[in-house]
Amino acid sequence: MIVYLDVIWALNLLFDSLLLFLTAIILKRRIRLWRIFAGGFIGSLIILLSFTPVNAISGHPLSKLLFSIVMVLIAFGYKRLSFFIKALMTLYVSTFLIGGALMGVHFFIQYDPKLTVGVLKSSVLGFGDPISWLFVLIGFPVAWHFSRKNIESMEMTKIQYDQIVTVTVVIEEQTLYLKGLVDSGNQLYDPLSKLPVMFVSIKNQFDNMSDLIKKMAADPEALVLGNSEFPEEWQSRMRIIPYQVVGQTSQLIIAVKPDRILIEHNGFEYLCDKGLVTFTLQQLSSDDVFQCIVHPKMLTGPRQNGETVKVS
Repeated sequence: MIVYLDVIWALNLLFDSLLLFLTAIILKRRIRLWRIFAGGFIGSLIILLSFTPVNAISGHPLSKLLFSIVMVLIAFGYKRLSFFIKALMTLYVSTFLIGGALMGVHFFIQYDPKLTVGVLKSSVLGFGDPISWLFVLIGFPVAWHFSRKNIESMEMTKIQYDQIVTVTVVIEEQTLYLKGLVDSGNQLYDPLSKLPVMFVSIKNQFDNMSDLIKKMAADPEALVLGNSEFPEEWQSRMRIIPYQVVGQTSQLIIAVKPDRILIEHNGFEYLCDKGLVTFTLQQLSSDDVFQCIVHPKMLTGPRQNGETVKVS
């Protein structure tokens, strides 16, 4: 029997890469194609190892799990345990869904009378293989629970993704390009001017920020108490705003009025010329999906496709 190992390996490389790509689509994660193919390459090595003396080890379930872990780490990286587990579980759900669909279609269109008779004769007492029954009775509830939880997680990811916008903030010569979450729970306004306030995390861009923005994010209390001073050209931008978090006493935060806030969402652009920005070192998203929390008022008003619209 002739086995075209290169063709089989290439097919598995493509299939594993597509599964990782599908996982990224479901989780709405930004990816790099080279990392997807690198992860697919690791997964496809199982096929090559099947024709070596270590085939017994490479085919073991623990070995397959290890390969899956490495695939996910290469394709998506590691930020925190929940981020990694979610990607790994989604990869398995995608694999089972696609694999089950392909097997179902294959057995649906294939008909072999001799094979059918052979399966019936090999059944135990006409009730089927007891191991198969046990596997179905235990495995089906587990699979159902596993699938339901992941589908709910996918729905929540989609809901959150629909609220993600692209934000550009310009202050003096500093330009920030961010992903923002439109949060209806953010109802923070400047009590005097009634301008809405946007929260911006600079944790992952700290080294690229100006010294003043770093100071506002790292030690706003010093600016509020007057221990540090704003440059004269920034004093007209500064606002001190009372802010309260559930379970904590009222606080004062520093916000500034930028030169420009441009928000892009669903093909529409909004130019918000009446808004404030406050900076923090706190990471706003555990998965780093967004870096700022956008006030919903910044997206009100008329909009036009492909054109910038000024929002009051």
